[in-house]
Amino acid sequence: MLKKMTLRNLTVFSDANLDFGKNLNVIVGENGAGKTHLLKMIYAVLAVSADNARKNQNLLPTKTALQTQLANKLVNIFRPEYLGRLARRKQGRERCDIHLKFSDASQNISFGFATQSKSEVNIDDLPKAWVDTSPAYLPTRELLTIFPNFISIYEGHYLEFEETWRDTCLLLGAPLQKGPKEERIRKLLQPLEEAMDGAIELDKNGRFYLKNQAGRMEMPLVAEGLRKLGMLARLIATGALLDKGYLFWDEPEANLNPRLIKGIARSILDLSTSGIQVFIATHSLFLLREIEMLLTEKKNEQLKSRFFGLHASENGVIVEQGNSVDDIGDIAALDEELAQSDRYLASEV
Repeated sequence: MLKKMTLRNLTVFSDANLDFGKNLNVIVGENGAGKTHLLKMIYAVLAVSADNARKNQNLLPTKTALQTQLANKLVNIFRPEYLGRLARRKQGRERCDIHLKFSDASQNISFGFATQSKSEVNIDDLPKAWVDTSPAYLPTRELLTIFPNFISIYEGHYLEFEETWRDTCLLLGAPLQKGPKEERIRKLLQPLEEAMDGAIELDKNGRFYLKNQAGRMEMPLVAEGLRKLGMLARLIATGALLDKGYLFWDEPEANLNPRLIKGIARSILDLSTSGIQVFIATHSLFLLREIEMLLTEKKNEQLKSRFFGLHASENGVIVEQGNSVDDIGDIAALDEELAQSDRYLASEV
């Protein structure tokens, strides 16, 4: 479990200390406030560590390998012209520093890079062990329609797609989980498949379908909101989101109607109580309210959640945090939704 992230001079952030919850973490802010940057930074570190655990199980982390691997992953995920462009922009040279602290202290890592850095980070605190579970990252766009041959094309050509797409497609293409865990998987899948009115299938040619009583429907013919539910369902079915691990989801509410958002909120809470540490970024008041109501329902389940509000200031974006939405300050995007409701009700009088 990730317990804490401390950062200095990352893109729009000057200084920030984020204390994470064991189960659910919700990052709220307006467009451009840096929500996605926080998700991507954490994901990049976890992905590099998990990849090494898979390939080099018997080898301990080394500075030589990590300083290049981390730099490459950050460039491939954020897509800057070069690594140093991720350091906060201001006059003169500056250094970006990142520290991640885990419940297992052997996984702790600190690193940094300067504005002129090209292809390496400086490792200040080397982890003594790898993270043993691959994280999952769901971008705002669904990926089921582009899945056929995407991985082979991505790895054989230079494409301007962020590497989270490639990583997620690898997880989507994994075989289905079988055995004693199937009952738990079925329980998590049921509400998603009810919302989609069908189940996700992958054929031998690498094409995804939505299958129901009427037959199979090609994924490009399925509504985009349902495709997003399909990605989550597929990751659950393959076991990528089971028992332990990390889920990062950027704007889960995008392209979903309110009824489906209610279902997504419940799936997020179900995953976070099943052993997955969940991180989401949103500016949807509707999703936040659904999550708050569900948290109230589950108040006896010892569910550890944290909320983070991102606010622009003269010295970069600052972070307010706490155990509820009330602790994160006023978010303009949320206030606008409330104000619109007030205006609508006033116009009806």
